Amino acid sequence: MSTTPTTDALAQAFVMFSVEAGVLRFGDFTTKAGRKSPYFFNTGLFDDGAKLMRLGEFYARRLIASGLEFDMLFGPAYKGITLAAAVAIGLAKEGRSVPFAYNRKEAKDHGEGGTLVGAPVRGRVLIIDDVITDGASKREAADMIRAAGATPVGVAITMDRQERASDDPANRRSGVQYVEQELGLRVVSIATLADLMALLQTTGDAALAANLERVAAYRARYGIDA
Repeated sequence: MSTTPTTDALAQAFVMFSVEAGVLRFGDFTTKAGRKSPYFFNTGLFDDGAKLMRLGEFYARRLIASGLEFDMLFGPAYKGITLAAAVAIGLAKEGRSVPFAYNRKEAKDHGEGGTLVGAPVRGRVLIIDDVITDGASKREAADMIRAAGATPVGVAITMDRQERASDDPANRRSGVQYVEQELGLRVVSIATLADLMALLQTTGDAALAANLERVAAYRARYGIDA
């Protein structure tokens, strides 16, 4: 399973940036799975040029450090479109210019037509998205890439929540584990829930640290096996 070490300075910086940007919030939230979560990570709140630029830089630095080899980026509609563009810019700032493409939800019957937009989908393709819940949308993206004659090699995400995708006691895998084990795609995350907890344990901000107990309890209940 792909995880980011809790001593990783890049991950710690990203978690702190997410808190400061209001993207990572603490309180009482209900996840798509119906779970009551003490924290919420919403990439839709990277909603101005400065935040999006920094986000792209974090993705780029993590991808370069990962050593994962890829030829282009693919952003699944809709969030992945903006994210792929941001990552392409971030990589260019690091001296690596790569093409990117994305899909439409519905095929266009005029102009360039089809469902794929941007650079031709070819070679080793890296999927860019925000999170992985159950992995189903990543399977769809991988299928589109293969249908275009290219090879999906991985998925880059912002935060790995490191929690089980299902409440079924017989299925204790996370969405990230499903993507890696069943789809054969490497997952690269900028940070993980372990990184978030490490920040809460070491921060000098008492208000921020006060969330540690609830986050730890949530992880104990829904977290993946070590």
